[in-house]
Amino acid sequence: MHNLLIAANTPSVNVNVGDLSKPSQSITLLIVVTLMSVAPSLLIMMTGFTRIVIVMGLARNAMGLQAGTPPNQVIAGLALFFSLFLMAPTLSKMNTVAVQPYLHGKMSFSKAVQAGEVPLKNWMLRQTDATDLRLTEKEAHQHPAKPTDASIVTVIPAFMLSQLKSAFLIGFVIFIPFLIVDLLVSSTLMSMGIVMLPPTLVSLPFKILLFVMVDGWTLLANTLFRSFS
Repeated sequence: MHNLLIAANTPSVNVNVGDLSKPSQSITLLIVVTLMSVAPSLLIMMTGFTRIVIVMGLARNAMGLQAGTPPNQVIAGLALFFSLFLMAPTLSKMNTVAVQPYLHGKMSFSKAVQAGEVPLKNWMLRQTDATDLRLTEKEAHQHPAKPTDASIVTVIPAFMLSQLKSAFLIGFVIFIPFLIVDLLVSSTLMSMGIVMLPPTLVSLPFKILLFVMVDGWTLLANTLFRSFS
């Protein structure tokens, strides 16, 4: 009887744990901080940043400019914004099919990762050479029926190999007109008997003039955009 009286007089405690269908703010913040810490690596490995920054660096070397003209920060900034511009449709789709459903509690974290992986993987596969993909699949001992069934672990290294290949092919085409200018200037100086003046010093203004006359930066950006089409 005494125990019953104690139980009756004991105040009840209700704990409101909130809506468990949605991720808490702490979990969301943890995910955001984690993504921010690995964002540079993701930007290099899973976007067109690598191809763009290499092509721009090769264009600078082809003109014979110093390493600080244009500065590395400018080249990296252009590559970053070009990459985000090219990835905007894919990022928007990832936000629609994965991020928003997860934030609204309609999808678990694991399913959101799987759903968001599909648009990104499809974009990378469009930029990946089949030979490079077969190489990584062979090394990983995977034999998917079709490329879209390949795991993201095999797609990423194949994508990076294809980016390097495409960047150097574009760089080779960029070097040709500037090489012709160097040869013409060198031949002219040799025919005039001027051997003490470096040909690269004389050809530099002509190469800059050629680049400006053909609207080189716009042409280079157009080439890069078309290479991702």
